[in-house]
Amino acid sequence: MASFSIHTYGCQMNVRDSDVLARRLRMAGYTDAPDEESADVVLVNSCSVREKAEEKALGKLGMLCASRRNGRPGLVVGLTGCMANRLAEGVFAVVPGLSFSAGPRAGAGIPALVARALAGERGMWLPGPPPQAHDGPPATSTSTTTTGRNIPEPATANQAPANQAPAAAPAPHPSSFVTILYGCNQRCSYCIVPDVRGREESRDPREILEEVRAEAALGVRDVCLLGQSVMRYGRGGGFRWPDDIPSPGGYTEPLPRLLELVAREVPQVLRLRFTSGHPLGVTPELVRAMREIPAVCPHLHLPMQSGSDRILREMRRGYDSARYLEAVRLLREGVPDIAITTDIIVGYPGETEEDFERTREVMERAGFDNAFVFKYSPRPGTPSAALEDDVSDAEKRRRDQVLLADQDARGQRANDRWVGRTVEVLAEGPSLRNASRWSGRTGQNKIVVFEPPPRVASGDLLRVRIEAAHPQTLFGVVV
Repeated sequence: MASFSIHTYGCQMNVRDSDVLARRLRMAGYTDAPDEESADVVLVNSCSVREKAEEKALGKLGMLCASRRNGRPGLVVGLTGCMANRLAEGVFAVVPGLSFSAGPRAGAGIPALVARALAGERGMWLPGPPPQAHDGPPATSTSTTTTGRNIPEPATANQAPANQAPAAAPAPHPSSFVTILYGCNQRCSYCIVPDVRGREESRDPREILEEVRAEAALGVRDVCLLGQSVMRYGRGGGFRWPDDIPSPGGYTEPLPRLLELVAREVPQVLRLRFTSGHPLGVTPELVRAMREIPAVCPHLHLPMQSGSDRILREMRRGYDSARYLEAVRLLREGVPDIAITTDIIVGYPGETEEDFERTREVMERAGFDNAFVFKYSPRPGTPSAALEDDVSDAEKRRRDQVLLADQDARGQRANDRWVGRTVEVLAEGPSLRNASRWSGRTGQNKIVVFEPPPRVASGDLLRVRIEAAHPQTLFGVVV
């Protein structure tokens, strides 16, 4: 049978989509290629959030299609993900020789497209299905049981036949993603996600629970629940929490109830996270769930984007800097040792030096453990694309470097507080920079590098005493 390789760009949701797609291809009989050069099928899972991500994906597709013309005529090259929806059928003019293109959440149809492409068809286009047609992974079991009662299993649009088990997959990373919320209704002025991923829709908690169980059965111990604006889970689109799933903790909001359910029913999952957050979703009940549910990690990625109230209004973010800092205060007061990370955009149209300095000030007040800084780039069809992109590339680069230098100093201070303490680390595997050492993560999602003990395995929980700190990495010894 033909072999495949998937090249992924973009966010955690794309990483999860690629993982699900790989499982579907294995179930259809395709095998994992040892490397891209030997694969019969290469799929590029693309991102449209930033111009640079699209440029990388288009460059990759161009090289792959060129290799078809120069020595690999049978190679199948497919495009999936957000860029596929944005360019639609026009992508075949942009990338001559492309075998097929399929939008987000069209994963169930991709194995059939691959078969047709291997038979010689070209130029096939499969848009993503409507929101009601979920593209979760194939079902791997037929019942769901909770403590003290049975929960009926939901019907799923892409359920595999009961007698068809998924093909054997490679040994997993101890961490995995599970999507709980599709699409986005937020409509920030600069963001193309609602156009390429559709409107917001929350998944049934029973369906999510089944998927987390399947991940745990593969050896996953750290699960991150995903949504473009994850705290909106269960808050729109006609969602109703099933009456037959109680909340022993007395939670009434959907996301805390889901966290409690997964933690209670899948104890093999030692750590539970969720991303990406929004400051308006930081409620007292969510903070209580983060504090009281042992599996929920003391870490939250909470994009701020700007510290300037004027720019936040232009961005249509729905909050000002005071409201953002209030969310940070609630989290820090309610969750001991919480780590808060963020996203920042520099060079948004009209951003003045005063706006930029305000961002620096608010970042310092928030005390972020880490920050991901992006240079603004206009995305076609978004409201901000109609504005003059009046901050020069050189100035965007300068502001980017200033914020990164600020964050290095802030990150060093945050990590210095861990020196001398003993922490629990989920072992992941050999360090990328030194294979003789291993790395793992704390509950705060901080990377820890350590000398591995004998017989250590990926997924082990280790007690590590921190002996040194860098801005983004801790170093320690196993105790």
